[in-house]
Amino acid sequence: MVEASPPEASPPEASPPEAIPADAAPLLQLSGVETSYGLSRVLFGVSLALGNGEMVSLLGRNGMGKTTTVRSIMGLTPAASGSIRFRGAEIRTLPAYRVAKLGIGLVPEGRQVFPNLTTRENLMATAANRAGAPDPWTLEKVCALFPRLAERARSMANLLSGGEQQMLAIGRALMTNPRLLILDEATEGLAPAIRDEIWRCLQNLRAAGQSILVIDKNVDALMRIADRHYIIERGRVVWSGSSQALAAEPDIQHRYLGV
Repeated sequence: MVEASPPEASPPEASPPEAIPADAAPLLQLSGVETSYGLSRVLFGVSLALGNGEMVSLLGRNGMGKTTTVRSIMGLTPAASGSIRFRGAEIRTLPAYRVAKLGIGLVPEGRQVFPNLTTRENLMATAANRAGAPDPWTLEKVCALFPRLAERARSMANLLSGGEQQMLAIGRALMTNPRLLILDEATEGLAPAIRDEIWRCLQNLRAAGQSILVIDKNVDALMRIADRHYIIERGRVVWSGSSQALAAEPDIQHRYLGV
């Protein structure tokens, strides 16, 4: 077998990737990241950046490399080449547990709560304040953010609804007091009322200064609350820009995000 080659296509008629302002040091920066599953290359030189206190989205159709980008950041599927820097330090070759300890909290696709633990036990299992935050996330603060979790504190996680499990997954990540929160498919499969609650939560977190990288298909909601966006197509970043810029380019939305 030989390594899969990238599909041949004419260069996309889109803006080149935008970086954060030059006077702001990035919290997270990917440069030329390439990642494979076996002999099949998935990411082809992905570059993106996220600043302190920013909320940035990673957009694209299914199978375009969004989750692989997240897995590369977290060390779950190590990148073959390129650079992944967090707070100025190279993390591309670090194992996943060390990446997490540096202050990156992940809300994975599919939630992946601990089914045989109660809601409260799920939250307490990840509690840590390694960065010494002066006002850290606690059980009480998470339950104030998501009152349903307080109501279901003694319920086993596998008995929660899908929306409650997503709240639990977000709360569990927040209990690590992350410098960067990553959400993969933040509202997938949730009822409209629950989706709205998740968006309100993320908007509140952003307003409080939490740095967030989010993957979701709800472009309208993301344009309302996110600072900037990256669109990934077949393992490459083909467009990046602000919410205002994305709203002004319906052709880009249709070309890369339409069904």
